[in-house]
Amino acid sequence: MKKHLKTLLIAFLISSGIQAQGLLNKSETIFTHQDTLRGSITKERAWWDLKYYDLNIKVNPVEKTISGSNTVRYTVVSEYNKMQIDLQEPMQIIKVTQDGKEQKFTRDGNAFLIELSANQKIGEAKEIIISFGGKPKEAVNPPWDGGITWRKDKNRNDFIASSCQGLGASVWWPNKDHMYDEAEGMKISVNVPKNLTDVSNGRLQNVKELKDGTKTYTWLVKNPINNYGVNINIGDYVNFSEKYEGEKGNLDCNYYVLKDNLEAANKQFKDVPKMLKAFEYWFGPYPFYEDSYKLVEAPYLGMEHQSCVTYGNGYKNGYLGRDLSGTGWGLKFDYIIIHESGHEWFANNITYKDIADMWIHESFTCYSESLFVEYYYGKDAGAEYVRGMRKLIQNDKPIIGHYDVNSEGSGDMYFKGTNILHTLRQLVNDDAKWRAVLRGLNSTFYHQTVTTKQIEDYLSIQTGLDLSKIFDQYLRDTRIPAFEYTFKENILKYRWTNTVSGFDMPVNVSINGTEVTLKPKADWSDYSNSSKIDKVDVNKNFYVYSKNIN
Repeated sequence: MKKHLKTLLIAFLISSGIQAQGLLNKSETIFTHQDTLRGSITKERAWWDLKYYDLNIKVNPVEKTISGSNTVRYTVVSEYNKMQIDLQEPMQIIKVTQDGKEQKFTRDGNAFLIELSANQKIGEAKEIIISFGGKPKEAVNPPWDGGITWRKDKNRNDFIASSCQGLGASVWWPNKDHMYDEAEGMKISVNVPKNLTDVSNGRLQNVKELKDGTKTYTWLVKNPINNYGVNINIGDYVNFSEKYEGEKGNLDCNYYVLKDNLEAANKQFKDVPKMLKAFEYWFGPYPFYEDSYKLVEAPYLGMEHQSCVTYGNGYKNGYLGRDLSGTGWGLKFDYIIIHESGHEWFANNITYKDIADMWIHESFTCYSESLFVEYYYGKDAGAEYVRGMRKLIQNDKPIIGHYDVNSEGSGDMYFKGTNILHTLRQLVNDDAKWRAVLRGLNSTFYHQTVTTKQIEDYLSIQTGLDLSKIFDQYLRDTRIPAFEYTFKENILKYRWTNTVSGFDMPVNVSINGTEVTLKPKADWSDYSNSSKIDKVDVNKNFYVYSKNIN
């Protein structure tokens, strides 16, 4: 979950009936050298294949510092000796070693270029050890403007967490900070004051109490993991757990909350097994059985950190107690538990290669909310929830962002995105097939990084429909298709306007109460009815406008 603060503000204004005009004016974005270093697969990244991180850090709440080392294991795929490692200012890399020898490096903004002295031979397994430290960027408004959150709970205990989607994990630890290449596994060791607990990704391996009055918590991740999914959560936690009998056996579910919130969490977190049951039905097995499922209280709203989902929704249903859809269905569940957990399938299992394709994460996950509603309250309820989101769509800019510069597209990837998928379901018109498509996505692209083209091609092939113009219309254009029509006696004339060239999406239309499927194009088409036409209605589950030009 990574929304722009402006997107949230506009959504609130629109849903509250307040005019948001004037907030949408945008100047053209100018990208910098640093944007390219952050967002592209540079020569200094391309020659090595990341395999494993061993992150070992000390968190000092008093000084608000993080220091330690990261051992980076990789395989050489082409001969080169300059490596890009990312670490954002004001954090510093102190030393880099390989084979026991210190390596030279230079800094270019948020990128460090390391000159490796040893020959890097194709196929060779290598590692470097990076020592680093400093005061990482403090989160201003997490998770949207992220970094490290340093807070106190009401008992004055330190309450600390990371959140860094978009901004990048290199805001607090050194790594290959591009989504295309994930670590295939990871160890995370976090040293904290002994009165606190650290919760990170994967499974807890051990806790060591040191003589200096600190404890080190070591966590092991066995599955591939994207950088922004790596997290630390430090607080005065208590833990409770349960086992969920899922499609792949028993799934360990662990919950970490502040001590004073234990009673509320025991009640509110009952949504977790409900979520798992619904999402395993729609999407297939939870993707990280080996690493367990954890829900961890955080000092901000929440994020989809892999196997370590963070939660700060105030133990309320809805989104901080509000139903974003305005239908009532959004108050039947805890938005953060359902949405952020949905990302385990779409973000952590299936991960975009470039943030320009962030819709792959957010459109499917926002859509998962309606599927949760449908699973427990029926198909009509799920559809009503989706349609209720339409009032929050801005159509300000395309959903697809700019490639190779770490630029995400419009926040419409949430509410417009869910309506795109709901529209595709109408075209498939076969619920069993649609469910198979969703489950197939998660099995076909299991633990992979993907592009929009891969997802588009998969959906077209599996549905048996050419969806290329539909994706061009909804992902790359801001206009909503308009179904224009006119009728006289028993003849209906109809066409698409406000569309990209070649757009010919079929649409279901009710004529005098009887639904038919029409195939409009840019030119007028005719439909002959058996009797005089009195009323024409486009099926409301299609995200289109209709206009009677009689």
